[in-house]
Amino acid sequence: MININKAKLAFKEYVSHYNENDAKIQLKIRHTYKVVDVSEYIGKALGLNDEEVELAKLIALLHDIGRFEQIKVTDSFIDFKGFDHADYGVKVLFEDGAIRKFIEEETYDSIIYTAIKNHNKYEIEQELSGEKLLQSKIIRDSDKTDIFRVVIEEVNPNMQLTSKENLKKDIISDETYEQLKSYKLIQSDKVKTELDSYLKTIAYPFNYYFIPGLKIVKEKEYINQLINPEEYEKQETKRRLTVIKNMVNHYIEEKIK
Repeated sequence: MININKAKLAFKEYVSHYNENDAKIQLKIRHTYKVVDVSEYIGKALGLNDEEVELAKLIALLHDIGRFEQIKVTDSFIDFKGFDHADYGVKVLFEDGAIRKFIEEETYDSIIYTAIKNHNKYEIEQELSGEKLLQSKIIRDSDKTDIFRVVIEEVNPNMQLTSKENLKKDIISDETYEQLKSYKLIQSDKVKTELDSYLKTIAYPFNYYFIPGLKIVKEKEYINQLINPEEYEKQETKRRLTVIKNMVNHYIEEKIK
């Protein structure tokens, strides 16, 4: 049986070993609890039973557990610099044995392992099925949904140094523009400019699996908050951003229908 309240106490104990005065640590704690809430919302909207919903919440609680060591070691959220936070997370939980602090029974271990390992990848492992596939999809949708909030209200985890004012002078590379127009996620290794990095979030709706998460994106007007083309200096950037903004909003509306 999953005891999410006990798991939350164990999570609080785990993060207490990191510098809770660090803004990045604080951000990740807030993000974790928000993702738990979104996972519960999606699970219930999909009509899952109580145990499946509690499992989704537990996966959400643990999905970014590798981030805390990543921040300590690299002072960054950037995975492609040699530290994949999902891979490190499953190491902490299953190789180092921390999982038993959060749930006593082993029944769900393979599902938890698979969902966390897959939550940040460009795409889910193709051979997944059943509960592993379902929970992997839920955590990916839930994570992306709160990342919109993080980018708008707090900080863009894809970026490091560029200020918002400098961003307004930047351009969208042809590679990123074509990926977006093809309804694809932006691949990190294809990013050429800081604006490309900023726009990685705008492509997230193309990779949603369930309608409930997309409804949150629409209701909160995350796309409109994320992009205001008129703020940018270059005319071609304004034009491309307008195309992208309209395209993504239309995509979401059609999916929800």
